[in-house]
Amino acid sequence: MASALIALGGNVGNVRTTFAQAIPEIISRAQGKLVARSPDYVTPPWGEEQQPPFINACIAIDTATAPHPLLAVLHEVERMFGRNRAQETRWGPRTLDLDLIAYDDVSIDTPDLTLPHPRLFERGFVLVPLAEIAPERRIAGRRVADALLAVSRDGIQPLPSAE
Repeated sequence: MASALIALGGNVGNVRTTFAQAIPEIISRAQGKLVARSPDYVTPPWGEEQQPPFINACIAIDTATAPHPLLAVLHEVERMFGRNRAQETRWGPRTLDLDLIAYDDVSIDTPDLTLPHPRLFERGFVLVPLAEIAPERRIAGRRVADALLAVSRDGIQPLPSAE
């Protein structure tokens, strides 16, 4: 089994309900096991700033599904929840955004998949929840907790438990 880190985000609809429904779909389709789930955070939009805030979280899973098929699973789950990548604005509003952040210590650089995620170390909205579940995890030689120290956390706020 491999250890995969997945970032979740969205700002359209009831995002927390979407997360609650999408995570079991990811686990089932990836033939995996949920190892950890971060709290949800409200975060300012990134890239295209004229839109509602996002909700972000991260999960860690153990899976036997290889990286490229796992990415296909993530895209399939996004589509289940209304995402249409072909008709959206880059960094624009979305119901569900699933990013494969890391997969064991694998490095991949293909047109459809780059691991670790190429903008991971720029994004507080990923690093804050990721540090909740994997602060000691090394990605591309950097501890997640150390990487978090180098990014802005402005506007990133934890949400109360949804339970």
